[in-house]
Amino acid sequence: MTNRPVLKNPNETLRKPSKKVALEDIPSARIQTLIDDLIETMKIENGIGIAAVQIGIHEQIIIVDDGHESVALINPHITFRSPTMIDFEEGCLSIPGVYGIVQRHKQIEVEALDRRGNPVLIKGEGLLSVVLQHETDHLEGILFIDKVVRYTNPPRL
Repeated sequence: MTNRPVLKNPNETLRKPSKKVALEDIPSARIQTLIDDLIETMKIENGIGIAAVQIGIHEQIIIVDDGHESVALINPHITFRSPTMIDFEEGCLSIPGVYGIVQRHKQIEVEALDRRGNPVLIKGEGLLSVVLQHETDHLEGILFIDKVVRYTNPPRL
C-alpha cells in the first residue's frame, strides 16, 4: 500500500467526471492496488471517504468508512434518495481547512460493485448517507463547496 498525494482545489482534475470501471478490470492488480492505496491514503489523511479522482485517477471508485471498516465501492449509483433533508457540516481532503453546511438527503441507497466485482446495496443514513453523497459527487466533478449553503469558517481568498 502507498500513500498517494491528494489533489487540492483548484486543480482542474477534480472537476472532470470519472468513467466506469469495466467488470473484467476489477480483479486486476492495478485496480486492487488502487483500492488499497485509496484506503491507506484516506487513513493517513484522517478522512472518512475518498474518491479515486482525488488522487488523479478518473475511475468510479470510492472508499467510505462507516466507523467499522473501510469499504470500496466501484461504479456506485444512488438509486434512492429520501425526501427528508439534513444540514451537515462537511469538509474535504481536497479542500483542507474549509468547512461548510451542505443540505443532503437523510437516507440514500447506493448500488455498486465491491472489490471482488460482486453487486452490493448500501443503505446509508445520517453520516454514512452524507459521505456516500459527497464521494459520489466527486465522481461527477462536483465539490462540496458547490453545494455549501453557509460556510462555518469562510475560506480565505
